[in-house]
Amino acid sequence: MCGITGFWCGGALSEPLGPALRRMTDTIRHRGPDDEGQWTDPDAGVALGHRRLSILDLSPEGHQPMASHGGRWVMVFNGEVYNFEEIRRELADAGAAPPFRGHSDTEVMLAAFEAWGVEAAVRRFVGMFAFALWDRRERTLHLVRDRLGIKPLYYGWTGGSLLFGSELKALRAFPGFTGEIDRGAVALFLRHSYVPAPHSVFRGIHKLLPGSILSLRAPGERAEPRRFWSAREVAESGLRDPLGGSDAELADGLDARLREAVRLRMIADVPVGAFLSGGIDSSVVVALMQAESARPVQTFTIGSTDAAYDEADHAREVARHLGTDHHELYVSPEDALAVIPDLPTMYDEPFGDSSQIPTFLVSRLARGRVTVSLSGDGGDELFAGYNRHVWGQRIWRRAGWIPRPARSAGSRLLGSVAPGTWDRAYSTLSPVLPRRMRHRYPGYKVHKLAEVIGSESPEAMYRALVSQWKSPGEVVQGAREPRTVLAEAPLLDGRAGFTERMMYLDLVSYLPDDILTKVDRASMAVSLEARVPLLDHRVVEYAWRLPLDVKLRDGTGKWILRQVLQRYVPRELVERPKAGFGVPLGEWLRGPLRGWAEELLDPRALREQGFLRPEAIRGRWDEHLAGRRSWEHPLWNVLMFQAWLRTV
Repeated sequence: MCGITGFWCGGALSEPLGPALRRMTDTIRHRGPDDEGQWTDPDAGVALGHRRLSILDLSPEGHQPMASHGGRWVMVFNGEVYNFEEIRRELADAGAAPPFRGHSDTEVMLAAFEAWGVEAAVRRFVGMFAFALWDRRERTLHLVRDRLGIKPLYYGWTGGSLLFGSELKALRAFPGFTGEIDRGAVALFLRHSYVPAPHSVFRGIHKLLPGSILSLRAPGERAEPRRFWSAREVAESGLRDPLGGSDAELADGLDARLREAVRLRMIADVPVGAFLSGGIDSSVVVALMQAESARPVQTFTIGSTDAAYDEADHAREVARHLGTDHHELYVSPEDALAVIPDLPTMYDEPFGDSSQIPTFLVSRLARGRVTVSLSGDGGDELFAGYNRHVWGQRIWRRAGWIPRPARSAGSRLLGSVAPGTWDRAYSTLSPVLPRRMRHRYPGYKVHKLAEVIGSESPEAMYRALVSQWKSPGEVVQGAREPRTVLAEAPLLDGRAGFTERMMYLDLVSYLPDDILTKVDRASMAVSLEARVPLLDHRVVEYAWRLPLDVKLRDGTGKWILRQVLQRYVPRELVERPKAGFGVPLGEWLRGPLRGWAEELLDPRALREQGFLRPEAIRGRWDEHLAGRRSWEHPLWNVLMFQAWLRTV
């Protein structure tokens, strides 16, 4: 795990390549505090920079930028290719293995490029990766991002030069960089709480889409990336050719693939641990780690002094059963609030998922003892774990036949009651409700229901479910909201039902642009490598071949993943209502964060900045403060944009 950056100069720079590159690599030192390296070709105008977090081959032989044995290829690489030993053996069997200097995956990757070419080699890689590869013979630069978008890669042009890097701050350090804020991207951010790929907050700067290769023969060339792996093709193929067999046989197949994915991600020359929330996904990962380990796995949990947001007890019970070396840290609201000033710099562009705060705190806790931590991310997207997967189609089937004006009236009625009122009513009824009907944040969920039942179509319902500001163009001055994957039609072929369409959209949008971005920036801020075994692409491909009824059964999501987990952990330890990794954001905005928020939302400042219309924002702010409505998530997006704007 590392940080990469560099440029391909289209004209004369105001300084030599080396000092300019050094400034760029210095901005991402947190991604790789163990070593740094630069490689430049002044004649070609190419510069490659690297910051190293040593995970495999801690010796100088793992130093980057690294050249291939024959000298044709030079690469800077962020991530891990877990099956590098298998590839190394395949090269040797084919007589294509050079005399290796060390035992890093980077060196094996370069040998694979020499033997098979770029795309054929990348298709063999199992892992997470973002890299820049310079072909000295063909004078071509290749930028490559892994299949699921686990590792980030930005690229774009300024003054005729191509820039790239793991984080935007590296590009901003390039001499003469002028970043014009893209108002359309700001509108997308207010809707989604993140800026969806391929867009970034700066006009002309892009995120390379997952599973893509961008090959350029000149620094000013505007070529289109090509896909070497397509989530859409995987989903459609799985729906066309579903697996047969009994429930037990399908669970056996999943168990075996997950075990292999976890085993590979435990390979490291540094200490390895895992995040453990006590939920299904992280418990599966830790259970399989412990089954593969001869010693107790180190696990990490953040507890909260606010009982409504504390899940440490659940994690502790799972850890005790599995026999892990468990570590937990209880944090106060003051501990969490102290993180907020660092968020704009940490995330580099506006990012509004408030679970970024506990994710950073658990990463910091883990980094005190390990350099690598496995995470359970991906289980919800692959195995129908979100409430919208369970309830979305059911709601549409029951309400979709009702004329839309009547549904819209019901929507307004449900939304007119404050979430706190719904919460109090629900708490009164909760003791007599079945366990499966007990949920956290019922008032918030009623308001979500109110938002979606008036939708004109299932696709519009999904868009409503994932939108914080429903009409962000009315908030952002001069904004024209760009198209995203949510606007594709058709999303999948006709075999896909409503739930499969939602799962697909989560896989290609919410997962890489929110969940994986959150984990990458929070973990790398403390120089911790986070690995996600559930997103091994072979697990993803297997999951899409599983029939929907083994993912979602009797109103329960992740059914088959639960069957695998129950082979290692008693059912009663993990069967509980789904909870998010959250913070009491609404209460904080009315309490300790109110002064900070008031300053950022000052109408005069908003008008002077010229990006956001203060009238719509202040109306929601006043309603939130009065407790009439809970607008914490839309307001948090505005606050994160305003806080980020101060760093530009």
